[in-house]
Amino acid sequence: MMTVPQIMADLQQHGDEGIKKILLKHGVKEPFFGVKVEHLKTIQKKIRTDYQLAKDLYATGNADAMYLAGLITDDKKMSIDDLQTWVRQAVSDNIADYMVPWVTAGGNFGWELALQWIEDHEAHVVSAGWFTLANLVALKPDAELDLAALRTLLSRVEKNIHTAPNRVRSGMNIFMICLGSYISSMTGEVIDTARRIGPVTVIKEGTACKTPLATDYIEKVRLRGKLGQKKKTVKC
Repeated sequence: MMTVPQIMADLQQHGDEGIKKILLKHGVKEPFFGVKVEHLKTIQKKIRTDYQLAKDLYATGNADAMYLAGLITDDKKMSIDDLQTWVRQAVSDNIADYMVPWVTAGGNFGWELALQWIEDHEAHVVSAGWFTLANLVALKPDAELDLAALRTLLSRVEKNIHTAPNRVRSGMNIFMICLGSYISSMTGEVIDTARRIGPVTVIKEGTACKTPLATDYIEKVRLRGKLGQKKKTVKC
């Protein structure tokens, strides 16, 4: 079994300054070494699942270790307190927008926490809430989702997306895309909403990343014959 000091030494050894510069432009905050996700997955294969080790790694505050923590934790063992701690400490974009939502959606408290987080005063927590909702839509069978509540949330996106904080706009846009892609009974109304909204501007300084247009993205999913097909996992 690997210990936290052993893992941190491994991460430092595999840090890459080029990767680090790229990640800094994408909103990852110090401290971190710039380890490729491929190597994090190599470590994940050795450890597999370890809830306590994951919590200890996350507590280091190192973004590489925090990402690895999300890969190895047992989502179902994560308590509400665990997830609340994780989201508050998720100052890096890749942790708040991807890792914490992946773990939260895969656990037992995704829906209730996502609804709490989108009401928060901190933008990274709000963003995590919208990304968690997007992941729930991608994972859960339609029968386990509150479609009426999701329609209300879609209306909220239409009303607020253009005035929301920058990173929250990104989360809202992804939520809308997932809603139209993974719940085929809502595809039409999501497309209509997306057309009324128009292009969503998300400023991504120093990167070439573009904000996906929901109508185009959903159409590509339709053309592939994938509308309504759920994911087995959202972690990557």
